Amino acid sequence: MFFKTLAATALLAVSAQAISVPRGPAGNGTRLCGTPDPTAEQIEASMAMLEQERQFRASGESRALASFEVDTYFHVVASSTAASGGYLTQTMINNQLAVMNADYSPHGITFNLVSTDWTVNANWAADGAELAMKKALRKGTYSDLNVYFLGALGDGLLGYCYFPVAGVTTGSSDFYYDGCSILAQSVPGGTAAPYNEGGTVVHEVGHWMNLYHTFQGGCSGSGDSVDDTPAEASAASGCPTGRDTCTAAGVDPIHNYMDYTDDACYEEFTEGQEARMYSAWSAYRS
Repeated sequence: MFFKTLAATALLAVSAQAISVPRGPAGNGTRLCGTPDPTAEQIEASMAMLEQERQFRASGESRALASFEVDTYFHVVASSTAASGGYLTQTMINNQLAVMNADYSPHGITFNLVSTDWTVNANWAADGAELAMKKALRKGTYSDLNVYFLGALGDGLLGYCYFPVAGVTTGSSDFYYDGCSILAQSVPGGTAAPYNEGGTVVHEVGHWMNLYHTFQGGCSGSGDSVDDTPAEASAASGCPTGRDTCTAAGVDPIHNYMDYTDDACYEEFTEGQEARMYSAWSAYRS
């Protein structure tokens, strides 16, 4: 109840359509995520969730939900029926779902693939008309995950998603924008090595669950608003074991799904991130 009240009143987030998704390169040849930085209001809401999560831990209370399942809709949007146009097979789709469930199920979160559809539209496949595409293809409620696999995102982006916002009504622009746009060739078996083992969807869905990058805020301030992810000055690339860019305790969380390392380097969400996903699910989507 606390999170629902919080989300609906005092800490309203900025609407998705008001945010400009960055299209320029993030530099240094690393993973490129186009998810907008959280707004001051979103960070404030996450910090309020963090305080409540700390209280739960200190008191030994358990959260309201032990687990939850997310109905999921996949949309393959390609410029042709060839792999070079972003077309994915059902096997590739199934393998991507398996990666999602393998990475999230240890935290009690599973994804139920309700349906997959295929669309050939060169403009949509190049991320040329996001809102029009989503209005045509989006399915389900605000509790449901829609993932759009596109042939190209521009400027080397692998994907982007939107943080949940409070008070979304069905049919609003925020409702339609919600979801994740993903470079099709980042799925398992795709050509986007070293980002072709399905980690991009896991990373972007983390944003959909209200997780920030582990390097959010650098070495100071509230960071990613989670207690057990060590501070990190900047995004990591490759798999730089032992990297330590902040004086705070703990080496950089290079194996965390919310860093920028290679898919093969990804291994974990922390207990704090798990708690945040449940807090956000209760506040915004359940």
